[in-house]
Amino acid sequence: MSSQKRVHAVVQGRAQGVGFRYFVAEIAAHLQLTGVCRNLRNGDVEVIAEGEEGALEALVAALNRGPGGSRVDNVHVVWFPPTGEFRTFRIGSTR
Repeated sequence: MSSQKRVHAVVQGRAQGVGFRYFVAEIAAHLQLTGVCRNLRNGDVEVIAEGEEGALEALVAALNRGPGGSRVDNVHVVWFPPTGEFRTFRIGSTR
């Protein structure tokens, strides 16, 4: 049985300029998730991802770790039903 979900996460801390978006994109591809990761103007990183609930939980765990050189102070996570708007996982432009 499929348990598709959508997660919206905002990573706070030292998350820009340390390869965070590429770290997220690599993990999301490995977990077969779709969505987008982008820098926010306030220095946070936003992640919107859809896929199997277990894979999304693994992604959230990775967001809490971050890549080397990053410092994750907080990850604000909100769960939603999937919308199917994404076909791939990509790095988006800053918002």
